[in-house]
Amino acid sequence: MRSVRTVAHELPVQFVVSHDLAVPMHAALRYEADDPYAVRAVFQPLGEGAAVEWFFSRDMMTQGLREHTGHGDVRMWPAVGSGRDVVYIALHAPAGSALLAFPAQGVESFLRETWSVVAPGTESSRLDLDAELTQLLTES
Repeated sequence: MRSVRTVAHELPVQFVVSHDLAVPMHAALRYEADDPYAVRAVFQPLGEGAAVEWFFSRDMMTQGLREHTGHGDVRMWPAVGSGRDVVYIALHAPAGSALLAFPAQGVESFLRETWSVVAPGTESSRLDLDAELTQLLTES
């Protein structure tokens, strides 16, 4: 039996409404070694409001610290603004779009911890494809 290791970080996030207006939110990032390619992000508005969940590629988040990446529903890129480093994440869904500004240092700290759990390039060794296929075939 493999041990499951989870990395969880809460980060302050800015929901960018316009050039002059950003609304503070919380983002809960979660990484599980048994799903080694994915990062789960739950965005919670301060005060009242429903939480929103997205899944990102861990590799995309890593690349987004250095350069523009992504296509379709998710895009990420680094920027320096107001004297602080941020990573922008643009999300697009049928219900609407959002631009979020994450603290780059917080994202990097989260990723470093995930790399200590599952080193980059070794993700496939964490998967049991036979078991996954068996489960899929028995569910259908």
